[in-house]
Amino acid sequence: MSKKIVTFGEIMLRLATPGYERFSQATQFTATFGGGESNVAVSLANYGLNAEFITRLPNNDIADSCIMNLRKHNVCTKNIIRGGERMGIYFLETGAVARASKVVYDRAHSSIAEIQPGMINWREIFKDADWFHWTGITPAISQGAADTCLEAIKIANEMGVTVSTDLNFRKNLWKYGKSASEIMPKLVAGCDVILGNEEDAEKVFGIKPEGFEVAHTGGEVNAAEFESVCKQLMAKFPRAKKVIITLRGSINANHNTWRGCLYSNGSLKISKAYDITHIVDRVGGGDSFMGGLIYGLLTFTGDDQKALEFAVAASCLKHTIYGDYNLVTVTEVEALMGGDGSGRVQR
Repeated sequence: MSKKIVTFGEIMLRLATPGYERFSQATQFTATFGGGESNVAVSLANYGLNAEFITRLPNNDIADSCIMNLRKHNVCTKNIIRGGERMGIYFLETGAVARASKVVYDRAHSSIAEIQPGMINWREIFKDADWFHWTGITPAISQGAADTCLEAIKIANEMGVTVSTDLNFRKNLWKYGKSASEIMPKLVAGCDVILGNEEDAEKVFGIKPEGFEVAHTGGEVNAAEFESVCKQLMAKFPRAKKVIITLRGSINANHNTWRGCLYSNGSLKISKAYDITHIVDRVGGGDSFMGGLIYGLLTFTGDDQKALEFAVAASCLKHTIYGDYNLVTVTEVEALMGGDGSGRVQR
């Protein structure tokens, strides 16, 4: 029986300028769909696991198209609830070299922003689930979304379902009068696995490695410096069994270094580093890491190093794929883990 993973959050219509055009140049946009938790579900479905995505969408043709898109990628959508006025939208301008990418959100009053506890039958959904995943984006949307997320975490804890979070701090989202540091602690307290980057831990919980400045790394990030971040997160959230930090060294918008570290049972495991020289699309990079990590932890039980290497290799490949979703197979990820990064034609 394939493992069942449930993810919960907002999926949006993504409207991206063609190529590297600026918003002011664009006369058309490429339409796809994406969102933190739906991206994780698509990754897991690609790896052959039973992935289910939960959200609230309006009753209209765009939402119907979105559900069809998820089903095309083998994600279970049967418990998506319908209601509310609109889907959220995000506009993407892809950066190049010294010019950073930009995202403009148009998601106020989306269907999920108006969700309330009691609307979703979590007990039914978690009956045969092994894992529940959410990100810090969901409680940033609205008080109702935060309360519904907390409801899901508490029921998952009660039912013995493993809970993971990606802290995913988005400063442009926290607009309803509460801050991340007010809302997030009680949600993260129910998590077994915590993923973040150096900025998430600092912005949400004030936790940072000593003497580290991301802008001054020249693209080099020393993973050992993050052991202190992992230890501080575990001290704050004793339920957590594993804390994982993604380490992105940004040389420019097209060239990043990428690795991760995982802290568990008092020891820090560090992955090999990848030099990603020609980024196609980095949106969804963290989600692809999370998808790979969940797959790795469920598949390579007891081998945290292998799970971490799978996650880093999977997300390295995501940087070569347009759109939010990481459309790669286990075989492709394992080939890269084994050192085959040649990109030769597979015949």
